[in-house]
Amino acid sequence: MKSLFTAILLVTLGFAQADAPPSSQSIPVDQENARKAKALIEQAIAALGGQAYLGIQDLSQEGRTYSFYHGRPSSYGVQFWLFYKYPDKERDELTKQRDVAYVTNGDQGYEITYKGTRAMEPKDLADSVRRRHFALDRILREWVNQPGVALFYDGTAVAAEKPAEQVTILNAQNQGVTLDFDSTTHLPLKKSFTWRDPTDKERNTEEEIYDNYRPVQGIMTPFSITRFYNGDMSNQRFLNSVSYNKGLSESLFDARVTYDSRQPLPRK
Repeated sequence: MKSLFTAILLVTLGFAQADAPPSSQSIPVDQENARKAKALIEQAIAALGGQAYLGIQDLSQEGRTYSFYHGRPSSYGVQFWLFYKYPDKERDELTKQRDVAYVTNGDQGYEITYKGTRAMEPKDLADSVRRRHFALDRILREWVNQPGVALFYDGTAVAAEKPAEQVTILNAQNQGVTLDFDSTTHLPLKKSFTWRDPTDKERNTEEEIYDNYRPVQGIMTPFSITRFYNGDMSNQRFLNSVSYNKGLSESLFDARVTYDSRQPLPRK
């Protein structure tokens, strides 16, 4: 009789456990971690403007850019105009006269000066293509939706001297980028990634700091962007004006090589 009662009790407990809702402790830690990372990314996209941000097709910027070498200023600042058409076209015009321009279109790059148009130096083109691949809008609009992407919540941090929460995104090609989001506004504060130089095989770290956000056409826009290369400041840009979705002409990004910099220019 006692053994029968014990058997009935065990069966009853088994049914009770089967019917009970799963507790949070039953969810694998890595799934909880990924869910938290995804939630932070979604908060950031919403803070940036939601669908208005995701719907950016082109942008135009005007401002001033400063270059640095080993963390020290190497110029007094140059006026610039930047035109970008999602996802892989960019035109950067420099100087007050706008007489120097760098154009990238897909995997092609050009330098335009008073001499004419030449192919961009291979290293400069590689740097430009890499920055575009790791651009913040590409990360938030493409990477996070790609098959095989892994999201990791890294915890709290300090970025740009502000309390932040950190997320790492790893794509199927084993390329990673770390984003720091403002703990209060959820806006991106910092982006960092590493890459290995194909020549010397050394690993390099590139970072961008985003500051002075302002709303433009329903999109929160950083008017100050600072780049770091292996811990040293390499470039700063301060924007005076920004506009989105003006329907930029394709002709802005068309270029054709007119001379070879390795050959002497023909005499007039």
